[in-house]
Amino acid sequence: MNEQIIESSGNVFADLGVSPEESTLLGLRSGLMNELRQTLQEKNWTQQQAAAALGVSQARISDLMRGKWEKFSLDMLVTLASHAGRKISLMTHA
Repeated sequence: MNEQIIESSGNVFADLGVSPEESTLLGLRSGLMNELRQTLQEKNWTQQQAAAALGVSQARISDLMRGKWEKFSLDMLVTLASHAGRKISLMTHA
């Protein structure tokens, strides 16, 4: 078996052949979800406490913690991050 190793572009979605626009959006969503999960863990909130603080159901927090990115729009993730006390900024690269 002859395996070829290809260096990552830094965006797993682009590496999988997703369009540049969609891979950028998916990368933003997954990165923000990771930061949100980290923030909730740092605060030592239970899922119920996080749900109350962020204004969503416990089931939504469960989806977030399980990484179900397809259930969250970028807008929703920005809103949740804001409620969690995170400051959000987007950077573009030429």
